[in-house]
Amino acid sequence: MRNFHLAGRSTVHAQNAMVATSHPLAALTAIEVLRAGGTAADGAVAACALLGVIEPQSTGIGGDCFALIQPKGEGKIVAYNGSGRAPMAAKAEWYLERNMHAIPLTSAHAVSIPGAVDAWATILRDHGKLGLDTLLQPAIKAAEDGYIVAPRIAFDWKNGFEKLKKGTNTERYLLPRGKPAVAGDVIRQPELGQTLRAIAKGGRDAFYKGAIADDMVETLRGIGGLHTADDFARHSTETTAPIGTMYKGLDVWQCPPNGPGITMLVMLNILSRFDLAKFPAISVERFHLEAEAARVAYMMREQRIGDPAFVDVDVAGILKEFADEYAPRIRMDRVLDLPKVSPPMNPSTVYITVVDKDRNVCSFINSIAHSFGSAIVSNKTGVLLQNRGAGFRIQPGHPNCIAPGKRPLHTIIPALATRNGRAVMPYGVMGGQYQPVGQVHVLTNMLDYGCDVQEAIDMPRGLHYENVYQLEDGVPAEIVEGLRKLGHQTTSVIPPLGGGQAIWIDWDKGTLTGGSDPRKDGCALGY
Repeated sequence: MRNFHLAGRSTVHAQNAMVATSHPLAALTAIEVLRAGGTAADGAVAACALLGVIEPQSTGIGGDCFALIQPKGEGKIVAYNGSGRAPMAAKAEWYLERNMHAIPLTSAHAVSIPGAVDAWATILRDHGKLGLDTLLQPAIKAAEDGYIVAPRIAFDWKNGFEKLKKGTNTERYLLPRGKPAVAGDVIRQPELGQTLRAIAKGGRDAFYKGAIADDMVETLRGIGGLHTADDFARHSTETTAPIGTMYKGLDVWQCPPNGPGITMLVMLNILSRFDLAKFPAISVERFHLEAEAARVAYMMREQRIGDPAFVDVDVAGILKEFADEYAPRIRMDRVLDLPKVSPPMNPSTVYITVVDKDRNVCSFINSIAHSFGSAIVSNKTGVLLQNRGAGFRIQPGHPNCIAPGKRPLHTIIPALATRNGRAVMPYGVMGGQYQPVGQVHVLTNMLDYGCDVQEAIDMPRGLHYENVYQLEDGVPAEIVEGLRKLGHQTTSVIPPLGGGQAIWIDWDKGTLTGGSDPRKDGCALGY
């Protein structure tokens, strides 16, 4: 139990249903949907649509979506891949002929086809009781009537000011009075509201065909993009089975590639070869082991993972191979000699978890990639487009090399832990490249160190990224110094690493316990 003399946050408890999101209004919206008879999927979509308006730096209908859903919390888990594809004209040779060896983050070439809206429709078709016509109403109201900017969102808006000043249509749509929004400002986005109204009325086709799609194509082609109306019209969501591994008696599930959830699973397989619990939760040894496992797993990801429709990804072989080869090589007195890994991008996102009264479980994540995405807003629709396509390599022969209709190696990963086939924790951790490490950190905080979901989320964290160990301010100075002595180059991370949400399901008691991250002004609510 936490010390109530100190500032902190308690877990949230409920019997019927629970939601955890990165914004109180989104959590409240999901609860209202659940009280009205909606399912976990309904609550997640309604919350996410609202977040696409009130948390524009992180998510929106111009982005992508992944989800894991387990009906009744038992049996078959379904993985939804709502990631968008490159335009059919996007060939590596086209870029190389123009001396482009990486995709600029704010160029039209960074915009892959947004997959979120189709993913929402597909998920609701399979697991919802309510439709987009009902679930988009809170987002429409926020866009048209206005919403109040929260402090953390204002922080990100200020950090994105220079990017937005240089974007396409961003000054008009996202810089009220020519300045970044500040906490307490009321923001209205009527064009986005009208776009959401069209989707509420016409469903996913209203977004991928007709006037809205035509406007996105016109905007992108006007600044050099290769997109066509057919690229939007042919988009579809992929429904698959999850991939997983076991850690400390729990099966941990991820969406398969082109999602990067396999990175987290490789980390768990490596760490399962060590007894973390013999070291303090905040110790040089624990942080060192986590970093070494991450370095190996991220190296694997950059070498092996791409869209499985284009490259062979041996999931089972990878999960065994890298733990077998590298776990015995990890030393407690020095860092491993590994090649430097430089992922193409380090984006942002929102994560939502919902469990309803029937124990339908939804682990749901939606993103426009970097903060404020590509900084390209469609001319007339108010849709801020993602820059997920910047995650491609322009390197023929690489598994993640751009190709027509190919999906980029992603960063967003919803997770679900089960025991004997029954859901015990849908959870996720936001923050671009940090997500696999964040999920491992939260899970090991619980299983190795006995934390509850809130303590596990709150504990200080770090990310070993591009050969530098980025550590939050909460990591004690003596731990930082100890890591340096082992050979880690360290720095403070700015801004804080992404926030997390989790719901623990106690089947014996019939209760739900939620945690949400104060780093992102997160909120868990239940009833």
